[in-house]
Amino acid sequence: MFYGLNKFVKSILPKRLFYRALLIVAAPIIILQITISIVFFDSLWIKTNKGMTNALIGEIKFFLDAYDNEDYNKENLINLFEEHHNFTVKFISFGDLPKQDMERWFSPMDRTLRRELKSRNLSYWFDTTKFKGLIELKIKHINGYFEFYIPKERVTSTSARLFALWITFPAFLLITVALIFLKNQTRPIVNLAKASEKFGRGEDVGEFRPSGALEIRQAGFEFDRMRKRILRHLNQRSEMLSGISHDLRTPLTRIKLQLAFIKDNNISKKLSEDIEEMEKMLNEYLQFASSTSSEKDESFNISKTIKSLIKKYDNALISSDIEENINFNGRKNLLLRCLSNIIDNGLKYGKKVTFSLKKLNKIIVLIIDDDGPGIPKSEYSNVFKPFYKINKGRGDSKSSVGLGLSIASDVVRSHGGKIDLSKSKLGGLSVKISLPF
Repeated sequence: MFYGLNKFVKSILPKRLFYRALLIVAAPIIILQITISIVFFDSLWIKTNKGMTNALIGEIKFFLDAYDNEDYNKENLINLFEEHHNFTVKFISFGDLPKQDMERWFSPMDRTLRRELKSRNLSYWFDTTKFKGLIELKIKHINGYFEFYIPKERVTSTSARLFALWITFPAFLLITVALIFLKNQTRPIVNLAKASEKFGRGEDVGEFRPSGALEIRQAGFEFDRMRKRILRHLNQRSEMLSGISHDLRTPLTRIKLQLAFIKDNNISKKLSEDIEEMEKMLNEYLQFASSTSSEKDESFNISKTIKSLIKKYDNALISSDIEENINFNGRKNLLLRCLSNIIDNGLKYGKKVTFSLKKLNKIIVLIIDDDGPGIPKSEYSNVFKPFYKINKGRGDSKSSVGLGLSIASDVVRSHGGKIDLSKSKLGGLSVKISLPF
């Protein structure tokens, strides 16, 4: 029971820190103002209005009794009553009270007036909205009715408006000040989150300057130190792989020159094949090392870019279903390298490749299917590991070092996207790439 209640409360609470902090600050102020207003409304305003209305109806009842007991000069009684009680009285003979009900159920003044009139057993009709400062009251009397025009100040206190103003203005002032302070306090957290997201996508964060409260600044400093350590590690890895690959090219070139002088064509051919294999492996190492390229983001038409990529293959077995004019902000060359690796794998282990590009809400979905032997489901997570190779059902992989899908995964995740593998509708492997835009 308590778990369900706790879960319900959490579901209706705001999710962002700014609004949660605002709720913590504003809720006590609003509850306090409502409590004070209810206490004032119940104990002072309503009771005061009730007393004033009771006195007014008492005067009217006294006038009606005096009017009934006066046999000669009734007009003089009306004038005397108007002079001393500050409202207008007029008798309408042979008239009926209006049938249209003008009472407002939500108005405290109307409710109090109705209650007091009923307690005196009077047949009445009144309207408190027709005139700004007057109440029109009609009371049945014998074969006609009396028409009273009474100032509203006789039944309500004007201090209520001043009280409402003074009680709401400080509340709004305090909440406004709280909004300004909370905005300044949450801005450093938002900036830290944006910098983390930007760094996670592989973009250049620049010089990050922590700000805000002591705890937030400390988190910012630790993030900056972590960012620099990761960048240093990535640079060292790239430099090491790049250096090794470049250094190995020199002895390979010398070996190729030496092969030209070997007279045994059979031996020369075998050694040449081994050298070509090593060169392909070195190229993959260099490609992997440069997958963390510092290429800047740019806005480009991803639909046209992919069509141009497919056109370069000049292969009738590559079909596409691409939605037109989809713009994307990212690193164009890295994405082309990612897609090229996936298409190359599809053509290497299969014959037919289909390419699909669609825009769904705020996500671009790319699906590449092939008709190859596919990958076992248990290996889906392993193939994204660097240098991991599968020798089952994927053909000859001597010239591969297992970096194609690893590079593709790095590129997609550096753009804040997701890459998933599944069974293709063609019977082979299906690669689904989701990119936010």
